[in-house]
Amino acid sequence: MPRTKGNHEARRRDVSEAVWRVLAAHGFGGLTLRAVAAELGATTGLLTHYFPAKRDLVAYALDLLEQRSASRPRRAAGAGLSAVRAAMLDILPLTAEATDANRIWVSSWDAALADPALSGDHARRYAQGRDRLRDLVAAAQQLGELPAGDPARIAAGAQAFVLGLVVQALFAPTAFPPHRQVELLDDYLASLASPPVPHGDRTVPS
Repeated sequence: MPRTKGNHEARRRDVSEAVWRVLAAHGFGGLTLRAVAAELGATTGLLTHYFPAKRDLVAYALDLLEQRSASRPRRAAGAGLSAVRAAMLDILPLTAEATDANRIWVSSWDAALADPALSGDHARRYAQGRDRLRDLVAAAQQLGELPAGDPARIAAGAQAFVLGLVVQALFAPTAFPPHRQVELLDDYLASLASPPVPHGDRTVPS
């Protein structure tokens, strides 16, 4: 039977699902052509039509991770600080699904750092995340919900905070359960919303 475009697209979907299942179960450390072939019930020879080398498979998996992350439902929020909060909550591992996705993200760092081109792609992804936060921060400043300051710098700090909290929650879930993550995030946002204390008004310990 001749291969049709429909058959090809269906096979690509099957391959994508197999790659995702391997990532969910083993992370990037367990992502190999053999593992994907076993998950797909196919031969590694078939997969070489899609991924001639391991690097091609890793690059595809990173793109797939980005697509899955971009397509997942987001919290609804109005403009201002509530939108900043919602965007940061969307990153945290507050549900089983979000925890699995974050485990895959963290496992991707080693694979990306090992390859300059993939590392550059990851840097671009995180830069885009900072840009989105920057725009939300700027909108909150315009509404008077955040004090004046460089929104790009504030966004960089917010991204660093939330990614650090992700790592802590993944490694110590009992110490950082969902409600504790939300509390820490709200504490952080409250500190951002508070006007800075003038240097002369700071209490100096005796």
